[in-house]
Amino acid sequence: MSAFLPETAGLSSVETPPPWLTLVGLGEDGRAGLSSDAIAAIENAEIVFGGERHLALIGSVPGEARAWPQPFRNALPAILAERGRKVCVLATSDPFHYGIGAGLARAVPAHEMLVIPQISSFAMACTRMRWPQEECALVSLHGRALQRIIPHLQPNARILALSWDASTPGAVASLLTERGLGASRLVVLESLGGPQERIRATRADAFALDGIVPLNMIAVTVATAPDARILPLAPGLDEDWFAHDGQITKADIRAITLAALSPRAGQLLWDVGAGSGSVSLEWCLRHPRNRAVAFEERPERAQRIAHNRVALGALPVEILGAAPAAFAGRKPPDAVFIGGGVGDDGVFEQAYAALKSGGRLVANVVTLEGEARLAALFAAHGGSLRRIGLAHLDTIGTLHGWRPAMPVTQWRVVKP
Repeated sequence: MSAFLPETAGLSSVETPPPWLTLVGLGEDGRAGLSSDAIAAIENAEIVFGGERHLALIGSVPGEARAWPQPFRNALPAILAERGRKVCVLATSDPFHYGIGAGLARAVPAHEMLVIPQISSFAMACTRMRWPQEECALVSLHGRALQRIIPHLQPNARILALSWDASTPGAVASLLTERGLGASRLVVLESLGGPQERIRATRADAFALDGIVPLNMIAVTVATAPDARILPLAPGLDEDWFAHDGQITKADIRAITLAALSPRAGQLLWDVGAGSGSVSLEWCLRHPRNRAVAFEERPERAQRIAHNRVALGALPVEILGAAPAAFAGRKPPDAVFIGGGVGDDGVFEQAYAALKSGGRLVANVVTLEGEARLAALFAAHGGSLRRIGLAHLDTIGTLHGWRPAMPVTQWRVVKP
């Protein structure tokens, strides 16, 4: 049996030693569902790592069986400490779908590890639901915040969620009901692929299932009421989506600002003078791999950002203190937004120095002094300047008229 070397295949004829580590995906049917290669890897291993449930499913082994250490973060060092011995790691179904595979792949060269997967829990759930997997949103709530499901709650959406424990289905049903989605159909799929498999369905607002086993998945078909709270897909969320004290980039300006920042998948934003965190949060909503750091010196505002981060889907926004001191040691950003004014305190200079080549910096100001500062930076670094003026309809007695907002001057520059 040989390992496939994805980064070197076809480039060299040099033989590599056989892998010392085998990663085996395990279903609820235990040994009965394993291939002969997977069984051989388990039987020939000097050490077999796995969760207590995994080890119980395969029964006794010739080698040493080791349950995962606690806390689980010590598992990877424990495996790597046995490099050179025959080691088998047991994982649930497909180890590279919300499993340990990704962590092992970052630490172990491809030629040192053989992977024998099983069908993933998500794929199995799709076969039971008769859902095309490409039409489903897949999310893991295992060890993750329940609110991660919120961005996926769109009209008629099909969602498959991996549960944390027996309480997760009820918690999801409550969340759906609170958001005006109580008519959604919720299916709990327990112990998929095993002899104790069970599938039960209910409306979210009538959830009363009991005796749920910890190993379960949830399939949701979203049904919306007229007043349902659904996150819009467009940038520029209304201010009432955020807890704030008035220090917030207004919806129209925020949409223009996000366009200027030009989010791309997997990129990092620094949001300087974050206020409510609205820009960094919407940056993360543009793509699930986007990340942001919000720099905010006032503790009460930092707390609001933390609240908003959870309310909008447990988004990956890190919250730090005052700029520029908090810049030290941070990963270089792909984009920077300065929304709290651009003074002579070194914020721009240090943020621009940290910005990656090809990165975008956008700064908004509303004061005359701020405009003068942006004009000087424009003269020194180039880029583009624009003034954004908006007016909104307002009542004037029994009539209506346009009430202009303070104009915003925006500077955008791309670092060479």
